[in-house]
Amino acid sequence: MKLEEAEQKLEQSLTNDATVKFMIDAMAKAGCTVGKSFFTVEECDVAVEGGFRPPDGVVLCSNHLDTQQQISNVITHELIHAFDHCRAANMDWKNCEHHACSEIRAATLSGDCAWKQEAFRGNFGIQAQLQHCARRRAELSVNMNPYCILLFEFTLLPFQFTLFLFEFAALCAE
Repeated sequence: MKLEEAEQKLEQSLTNDATVKFMIDAMAKAGCTVGKSFFTVEECDVAVEGGFRPPDGVVLCSNHLDTQQQISNVITHELIHAFDHCRAANMDWKNCEHHACSEIRAATLSGDCAWKQEAFRGNFGIQAQLQHCARRRAELSVNMNPYCILLFEFTLLPFQFTLFLFEFAALCAE
């Protein structure tokens, strides 16, 4: 998608998408006001849809986005990272565990791991689909972090991963 079209769709998401508006409101309640300048649209060299760059904000990669829904999902995912960064006084993106925690939250809460999203990716699992998806997406993202490359790998079974999510949530709340 061209930059101009992605910028228009960004504006539509900020204005009309209930989940995006909810996350922006949650950020404000947490003491981190988010304005339009918090979002930028770029053409990205890396094959990602977007990212969160503290303290600058959310980046959308126009050349890897196709639809309005995709843009809204990416904004929501990245706003969850921004919210984690805002509320956690000790959030350190160089810390692989902190990064993984935020990725797990973003994957599970943003809709990234919804069955429909996974089906579009060719992943048709029914049993423990959410756990498999969150693990896979966290591994992909954390392993793109230059401080974590090949250092972070989930080797847990789905039921262990569920327990791991609860343990990570407690770790991230500290």
